[in-house]
Amino acid sequence: MSSIFGEIFRVATFGESHGGAVGVVVDGCPPRLPLAESDIQVELDRRRPGQSDLVTPRREADACAIVSGVFRGQTLGTPICVMVGNTDARPDAYREMETAYRPSHADFTYQAKYGIRNWEGGGRSSARETIGRVAGGAIARKALCALHPSLEVVAFVESLHDLNASVDPLTVTREAVERHPTRCPDVAAAGQMAERIKAVRKAGDSVGGIIGCVVRGLPAGWGEPVFDKLDADLAKAVMSIPATKGVTFGSGFEGTRLFGSEHNDAFVVKDGRVGTETNRSGGIQGGISNGEPILLRVAFKPTATLLRAQKTVSVDVKPVELAARGRHDPCVLPRAVPIVEAMIWLVLCDHALRQRAQDALPRG
Repeated sequence: MSSIFGEIFRVATFGESHGGAVGVVVDGCPPRLPLAESDIQVELDRRRPGQSDLVTPRREADACAIVSGVFRGQTLGTPICVMVGNTDARPDAYREMETAYRPSHADFTYQAKYGIRNWEGGGRSSARETIGRVAGGAIARKALCALHPSLEVVAFVESLHDLNASVDPLTVTREAVERHPTRCPDVAAAGQMAERIKAVRKAGDSVGGIIGCVVRGLPAGWGEPVFDKLDADLAKAVMSIPATKGVTFGSGFEGTRLFGSEHNDAFVVKDGRVGTETNRSGGIQGGISNGEPILLRVAFKPTATLLRAQKTVSVDVKPVELAARGRHDPCVLPRAVPIVEAMIWLVLCDHALRQRAQDALPRG
């Protein structure tokens, strides 16, 4: 059950890092939506390994196949299954993990929960599981943009280690993000970030950072009060991504240093509609969208698997040292950008369908 996400637009991801395949089953996608494998592949290509010298060198084409739910280029309204084969798996490179737990990884906790674990690349705890999320997010994006063509979701690398970029979330474009392999749209900062990633890779170490994201063109009124607040669902979505350690909206923790008179977003008239003068709320108030851009930031820890010796404990509870082999990202941020976007598209598509179901009666 923990691999299923969503209420109306639902996804269930499957597969392990070095198993036969990974993928997703999408249920609740509206029928008659034009959908091709190319719609999904463009997003998988942004997430795939081996795309630059800044990420893991594992060579996977991540070519997707739609095996159900689409007939003659249109969705049927039935479950859509998308599969991606694992073609460059090297499980023997993880042999040391069979007998020792990687520090800050999920090896020990999976063993504690299930009494068994797939130590070949981490199994389900590997970021390779996110292929299913990105494929599902691509379908959600296609469906949602058919309903709301002006809607945009743009994520970008805002900071890496102690390097900070200057990015305006109100104007940043996907094209600017994609111009550099770091996926940082600030050209000067991107160059520094690339050098930092190369340096930590050479040292066998890793770094983390922050991904910023903006949602533009979202109507007011989306989100469910109390437990299914829009920001609560978005927070759960991005916090379920491997290596995430925190999420903030709008002013975030910085807002705690302001007085209420400084922090409140005054309502004003914008082009004949209700808007706000500032956006410290980050586009969400009371768990419901207010029509302003949604602003969020997601913190990612340094990659846990290091190519240098670390103290740990073996499965027979003895102190040992572990130096990982295999192929790993020295920084997850560049490949995490499309994953963050995918999870946001999944939440927004689900809430759009919930809103349509709830608001079926004409308003007086």
